[in-house]
Amino acid sequence: MRFLQVSELDGRYVASLAEAARPVPRDGEVLVRVAASGVNRADLLQIAGRYPPPAGEPDVIGLELSGTSDATGEAVCALVAGGGHAEYVAAPAGQLFPAPTRLDLVTAAGIPEAFLTAFVNLVMEAGLRRGETLLVHAGASGVGLAAIQLGKRLGTRVAATTRTSEKLVALTSAGADLVIDTGRQDFAEQIEERWGRDAVDVVLDPIGAPSLAGDMRVLATGGRGRVVFISTMGGARAELDLTLLMRKRARLLGSTLRARTVAEKGAIARALRERVWPLLESRMVAPVVHATFPLSACGRTATSARS
Repeated sequence: MRFLQVSELDGRYVASLAEAARPVPRDGEVLVRVAASGVNRADLLQIAGRYPPPAGEPDVIGLELSGTSDATGEAVCALVAGGGHAEYVAAPAGQLFPAPTRLDLVTAAGIPEAFLTAFVNLVMEAGLRRGETLLVHAGASGVGLAAIQLGKRLGTRVAATTRTSEKLVALTSAGADLVIDTGRQDFAEQIEERWGRDAVDVVLDPIGAPSLAGDMRVLATGGRGRVVFISTMGGARAELDLTLLMRKRARLLGSTLRARTVAEKGAIARALRERVWPLLESRMVAPVVHATFPLSACGRTATSARS
């Protein structure tokens, strides 16, 4: 089979196609012939050497995909810990989903990583409830757009941020009630101006250090405020006002998905199928695909590592 390998050279990503034997499924795995695979920030972090795959998992990048089961021919999408950007992948059976009938396979490839990450952190980690207020940072990312949609379907009020004014329309289209361009605006000031002080119950934060002070500023009091950190795109070290943390009785949570065990991810997948798959089947929520590229074109690609 062919697979995509990418390196970073002089500030540019250089991609090429390589050959390898098809993976042999282990017990509890299913061989999938890949139709499309989703590109995530985790891929870029792995290329940069900052996010290696868990022990025993493929070095090939790619965490989400769609295709057909080699055994049954069923259209599926899957979450994997690595190996997605290839023509075949061995996926844990518990992390395999039937492709929604109203979505094409290319679009379905954008479901697993984005919606599993949004779901586990909003619902299972933060316990987001109807009537609460949710703040989603990096709202135009795949996870961010999934989180906005899920937040609205859960009956919450949603604010979302982006550093790029051109992406504000995507946040609005996903259902955000308040959209904030953090390249020009202070998100805490904007939320307080619109909704008052201490207005946010849950923050989904992949930014990290630069947004911590603002998160704490807008967070609800009385033990209701929760911040879930899912990445540190802006930095991992920040100063924290412990007095404010104690006064608000706030909770700061850290969460990753890739490093969880197959059993843990299987349990999350079962909950997602029960609560979110009906929404995907009815198109009440949907992944947002920005662009698509054939595998052959990716093998000729050299792009800026800043893009």
